[in-house]
Amino acid sequence: MADLYDSDEEELTIENDAVLTKYKTAGEISNLVMKAVINEVIPGASVIDICSFGDKMILDETAKHYKKDKQLKKGIAFPTCICVNEIVCHFSPLRSDPIVTIKEGDLVKIELGVHIDGYAGVVAHSLVVGATAENPATGGLADAVLAAHHCSEAALRLIKAGNTNKQITETIQKITEAYNSSPLEGMLSYEIKRYQTEGATDKQIVLNPSEAQKKEIKNMEFAVHEVYAMDVFVTTGSGKMKESNVSTTVHKRSDEMYSLKMKASRAFFSDVCNRFTMMPFTLRAFEDEKKAK
Repeated sequence: MADLYDSDEEELTIENDAVLTKYKTAGEISNLVMKAVINEVIPGASVIDICSFGDKMILDETAKHYKKDKQLKKGIAFPTCICVNEIVCHFSPLRSDPIVTIKEGDLVKIELGVHIDGYAGVVAHSLVVGATAENPATGGLADAVLAAHHCSEAALRLIKAGNTNKQITETIQKITEAYNSSPLEGMLSYEIKRYQTEGATDKQIVLNPSEAQKKEIKNMEFAVHEVYAMDVFVTTGSGKMKESNVSTTVHKRSDEMYSLKMKASRAFFSDVCNRFTMMPFTLRAFEDEKKAK
């Protein structure tokens, strides 16, 4: 099966005005949806309702753009995920999963992404439910959130031509130490390309690298016209993660070729290729979750 983005031509970068506009449009929609999703994160709200709200708004908003180009793909580049407290990322429950409800004082991480013609804008935000200027978060929770904010701001300023991934790794380490926190071990950020939120590239940024990553991750310089998705995760704990017992619901198609024997499997794979290309997706997006599983 040939992909929409397979081409012998050199891939266009943000040097091209049309590509830059698509990235900007995706980013604007992502931020618009993020603001709306933040307003939904209140005590008593269910995580699945918030995720469904975010995904629907992404589809509704992207439908308003590039209406004349019927062949242009657009929509969800990363499904809305709501991760509560110790859950790090990528929690977007199915309709058949147990209901998770937001409570006062919860630390909530929101992730979502939008793409226009395969050019993605992916955003994330953390908040403490119920915290206000008059009633702010305190203690280690506040330290972790503030450290993550300053790490993100520093990374945004350091990702520019001529700087290196090592500079970001070292800077984030220093900032977290000042807040008695640490980055999550081994978290990777990537250069992204068209239809790929994790580019097939050696250009990676690692936080709190493991011993193996110190040997594997190459030092590299950022170059003009590259695009990166920068993930920052900070904890007041040791920085080490462990597997949860929560089922995986966000998936991404690999670039491997499959020979599927069952008609239902071929139909599902074709649906994934047509609707999501190489972008991450949730099984909740399919009418029959049981079949999708």
